[in-house]
Amino acid sequence: MSDVKQLEEFGRWRKLLWPIHNHELKKFLPLGFIMFGILFNYTLLRDTKDTLVVTAAGAGLIPFLKFYCVTPAAVAFVVIYAKLCNVFNKETIFYIVVTPFLFFFAAFAFIIYPNFDVLHPSSTLINNLNNEYPAFSGFINIYAYWSYSAFYVLAEIWGSAMVALMFWQFANEIVKISESKRFYGLFVVIGNISLILSGQVVRYCSTGIKAFVSDDPWKWSLYLLMGTVVIMGIATMYLYRWMYLNVLTDPRYYDLNKNEPTTKKKKSKPGLSESLKIIVKSKELGLIATLIMAYGVTINLVEVQWKEQLKFYYAGDKGGYNAFMGNYSTWSGIITILFSLFIGSNILRLLSWFKAAVITPFVIIIGGTVFFCFILANDISLIKNATYNLLSSLGTTPVTAATFLGAAIVIISKVVKYSLFDPTKEMAYIPLDDELKTKGKAAVDVIGGRAGKAGGAFVQSTLLSIMATTNVLSIAHIAFGVFFVVAILWIISVKFLSVKVKENTDRKMDEINAAEKLKADGTK
Repeated sequence: MSDVKQLEEFGRWRKLLWPIHNHELKKFLPLGFIMFGILFNYTLLRDTKDTLVVTAAGAGLIPFLKFYCVTPAAVAFVVIYAKLCNVFNKETIFYIVVTPFLFFFAAFAFIIYPNFDVLHPSSTLINNLNNEYPAFSGFINIYAYWSYSAFYVLAEIWGSAMVALMFWQFANEIVKISESKRFYGLFVVIGNISLILSGQVVRYCSTGIKAFVSDDPWKWSLYLLMGTVVIMGIATMYLYRWMYLNVLTDPRYYDLNKNEPTTKKKKSKPGLSESLKIIVKSKELGLIATLIMAYGVTINLVEVQWKEQLKFYYAGDKGGYNAFMGNYSTWSGIITILFSLFIGSNILRLLSWFKAAVITPFVIIIGGTVFFCFILANDISLIKNATYNLLSSLGTTPVTAATFLGAAIVIISKVVKYSLFDPTKEMAYIPLDDELKTKGKAAVDVIGGRAGKAGGAFVQSTLLSIMATTNVLSIAHIAFGVFFVVAILWIISVKFLSVKVKENTDRKMDEINAAEKLKADGTK
């Protein structure tokens, strides 16, 4: 049954808000809750990693971590993942990937952080090294806060590996093309409910806990946050197992014959180098990678500048910083849900792939330009004085204004990212063959995403090293130039990819129709 005919069966409001058949709930809800659990953990980890790093060493450390630590770790993950694909089935790989993350985050909260002074170099040594080698301050601070750096790296990999790879690969495997336009928009809604709840968990654990403990509230915050991460991770693995037992064994929800070719050809799976050759030859994967990298570069350049403003605003208060990030996550979730429910899902359903996909780069280029212009205006004395006087009359300061302006712009950017960028990107994978959906997707999503963030990180870390500083505000004007050029290239790439998406979708539908016709002829 076509997607149009299915939608015609729904009433006006149900078609708008809940275009899911009752018999599809067994498949749709567990998938949504798996996304919920993964994003819930990602929010807790993302907010905590930023709090640890920025309050300890400043936002200037982020570019060094992203380029010199996170990127190599992402490459290593893809190599390991490709090896696992040749040995284990997809279900086992999921458990193998999730478990080490949970062990580390538990160890960080309950073992490493309580013994911070014992396990880390002295502040005297670090100060001497920074004074003697100022151009290498970024690397010195990675060493000084090695456990924070490790936490940051693994939290980043969780976002790439679990959200972009493990969940969406699973969804692409079991969701039919006819279901995708109805399912994917609502996946975003259910997944982002987790942002609202997890944001408030972060806020409570960061500030509310102070009323119940007297010694080092931040330590107790980590106990609660990482304990929650472990529990939610175990629950996600349980749901994943439940789907394999109850959904993937039901021919109504999953084509059981899909596994047959995989079983027969298991020993002939290509290695990583051969998979990468396939990716290089695929125009679709190259363009998808370009989109992911462009998003990573642009949002990274904006976020680093914003987080530096946030550091000034909270002046080393870890609890306050993390509580702000929790509220930021909550508002991101609320606005994303409202946008996805009333606007985003309908954009995906009613507009062409190109029109839906090009909205994200347009929103980011406009918002980023406004933010950069605001912080760069402070370098012009005449504008700086006028801005200061205006903000003073409103009872605020430039740092406060930059903090909340940056938060608003980043939230809006994340909203369109979750509501439009992610679903349209995943739709581009659906018509591709199995090899490109699995190993090709692993390389594009994990390495491509990291390469995007690493691109912005490389520019910033190199400039900071040349200028022998950790103050990211000193390189804001150059960062803005890079931001603008990459955003324009992003828009151009969306146009080229839209052509390939249409061609592949038409081809796939022709194959499906031909198969159905052949099957119908055979039953006569």
